[in-house]
Amino acid sequence: MPGPNPNLLYGRNAVAEALRGRRAARRLWVAEGVKPDLRLDAAIATAAASGAAIERPPRLVLDHLTGGANHQGVVLEASAYSYATLDDIVATPGTILVLDHLKDPQNFGTLLRAAEAAGVAGAIIPQDRSVSVTPAVVNASAGAVELLTVCQTPNLARALDLLKDAGWWVVGLDAGPDAQDLFAADLPSPIALVVGAEGDGIGPNVRRRCDLIVSLPMRGRIASLNAATAGAIALFEVLRRERVAPESIG
Repeated sequence: MPGPNPNLLYGRNAVAEALRGRRAARRLWVAEGVKPDLRLDAAIATAAASGAAIERPPRLVLDHLTGGANHQGVVLEASAYSYATLDDIVATPGTILVLDHLKDPQNFGTLLRAAEAAGVAGAIIPQDRSVSVTPAVVNASAGAVELLTVCQTPNLARALDLLKDAGWWVVGLDAGPDAQDLFAADLPSPIALVVGAEGDGIGPNVRRRCDLIVSLPMRGRIASLNAATAGAIALFEVLRRERVAPESIG
């Protein structure tokens, strides 16, 4: 796990995307003896152009800085992650990803990477009892979270009410007798897709805000997929609908 400084980002992809994002770069450490490549060279050039200090310490220094994380010989000290407001989210048209108290950084980061790849307008997460944008999450997303608009809200249910008032349909990805097959359901647009926590699913207060509950058809012997995999499939199904027949969901 990373060290106590939440603004130390590590890993080549995570650092490269952070340098393209909204954070200010302060210091870049590149371990002695690290094999260069075009992406690393570009990251060093970008950091230097921004005025960040460039240092080349022994790899053990980076191990200490990151608490033994897999830093790939690259660590960036940057400004704090800048969360968006709900107004920022509402002002951007398109699909919104809503995460109901995910706690696993790997799931969170993987799902945010899928969301960025699918072109979502933004993501909303709770402030409490939920993973936030940490260095581990940035690394798990391969830096994609640095390019996303992410909002932290103190009340997820009220945030969904605001989205509904602004014209979004709230679609929950969850199991249950009321769930429709995702691939057969008539999906409205625009969608705020709610993905629940690992194991617990969508909480009852949030579920009551959902206009539609959908689930993935499970044909094999396993009963479910993890939140990141299921959420990624759902996001790309929404994207497929938009690309193939936008007039049918507009």
